[in-house]
Amino acid sequence: MADEDGSPRHPRRARRRTNREVIILGIDPGTLVTGYGVVSRSASGMRLLGCGTIKNDSRRSMPLRLMAIYTELCAVITAFHPDECAVESAFYGKNAQSALKLGHARGVSILAAVLHEIPTSEYSPREVKRAVVGNGAASKEQVQFMVKSLLHATHSKMLLDASDAIATAVCHLHRLGAPALKCKDWKSFVRDHPDRVRP
Repeated sequence: MADEDGSPRHPRRARRRTNREVIILGIDPGTLVTGYGVVSRSASGMRLLGCGTIKNDSRRSMPLRLMAIYTELCAVITAFHPDECAVESAFYGKNAQSALKLGHARGVSILAAVLHEIPTSEYSPREVKRAVVGNGAASKEQVQFMVKSLLHATHSKMLLDASDAIATAVCHLHRLGAPALKCKDWKSFVRDHPDRVRP
């Protein structure tokens, strides 16, 4: 199988990981199309290692669709050996049936990661958009533009599901890089660091 641009989807050669490199698998789950993106971060910056989509025929039964999502994500995990996984969480829509189906796709996506002992986090669509674009109401096209800009990606035929998955991985990398909030308010900071506050 291949990515949208024709490049290999799952490189079988073992990658030589640099020191302090972290690899994140981002997933945008869906029963018809599930997007995935693998992003690494090291001292030299962020880099897109691979991305693609897992497509299902709407005529297939739900169990077979879920099996295809699970099997393909396991192959991605085996190929890239991610350190952590980030999954876009479900949004609350008016269509309960659609939300239920999306929940199924999220469930098998998380299961694939957990069974490979990969720590997994979930982010809402607004969190992802805010982390990548700076606007929680950004369009999918804006997210894709920013993803390509941030990672210098040249995937001209990158699908929106794949760029959403990449954005989820980038969102998680931002969260990993954020300094821990040690002081909950200004008073706490002044109390803990009197030498850093000018009279």
